[in-house]
Amino acid sequence: MTALAILVVQLVAPAVLAPLLTGLIRKIKARLLGRRGPPLLQPYRDLARLMRKEPILAHNASWLFRGAPYGALGAVWLAMAAIPTFTTVSLGLGLDLIAIAGLLGLARILLALAGMDVGTSFGGLGTSREMTIGALAEPALFIAIMTLALVAHSTALPDLTLALSEGVGLRVSLALALGAIVMVAMAETGRIPIDNPATHLELTMVHEAMVLEYSGRHLALIELGAMLKLALYLSLIACIFTPWGIARDAQPAALAIGLGLWLLKLAAGGLALAVFETAIAKMRVFRYPEFLGAALLFGVLGTVFLYISQHLK
Repeated sequence: MTALAILVVQLVAPAVLAPLLTGLIRKIKARLLGRRGPPLLQPYRDLARLMRKEPILAHNASWLFRGAPYGALGAVWLAMAAIPTFTTVSLGLGLDLIAIAGLLGLARILLALAGMDVGTSFGGLGTSREMTIGALAEPALFIAIMTLALVAHSTALPDLTLALSEGVGLRVSLALALGAIVMVAMAETGRIPIDNPATHLELTMVHEAMVLEYSGRHLALIELGAMLKLALYLSLIACIFTPWGIARDAQPAALAIGLGLWLLKLAAGGLALAVFETAIAKMRVFRYPEFLGAALLFGVLGTVFLYISQHLK
């Protein structure tokens, strides 16, 4: 029963809290800019309003266009449920970092195919940019995963979290891997400086152009998936690089502490992201390779430094 309760919390809590995290980021950014900002619960109202509307489909939309929002949301949701957010108790999902990266890639491909399915110019534009970003971001993410695997001798997230929580000291390689994952997360979630989620300018938008033809409940599922992906990356960074307080057993007290600290880490990550996005501007599309190339460089340097240090002992 305890394992079942943990699984239910792992599945339900991210979907419930992801819109709140997005609302918190929007509120903080508005306050930093001297504005009142939307209410914290506004993302819930937006999702509920979209769910009540009937989707409008193009006459040439295929089954792929209709099914992509469900498949993309399911892939991101499954990846989120596999992350040990507040406990390392095995959930029986059998997913590691490589599988999670594969699920995120599957969600990207489904939305990219749906963006090209109707045949609009904006859909093709957003899809080409999205796939370009993915082609540059995925190598950096896998190189960073290699660095972490060399430290923990495993790509399973529970093993990785336990290995780093036992103390591995201050390592330059881990700092470089953190930098690479943070930069990849900004690109994958469509945040500044790669994309601005608050704009609909056709010359700069990436994710919005790809899903411009969606409406109603389909658009609600896509928006919820984007919110879940943001919560996923923040939770992934928290469980790997700040694994303090994560419960190692199924004791109720340890689970409660782990859950509370996970919520604090999400709030701290949202605050840091809001401050960062307020302080910088969006970069030009032609500079995306430079940004993600730096992430790849960080990952490669982290792997090389760790490999050399381990073989010099």
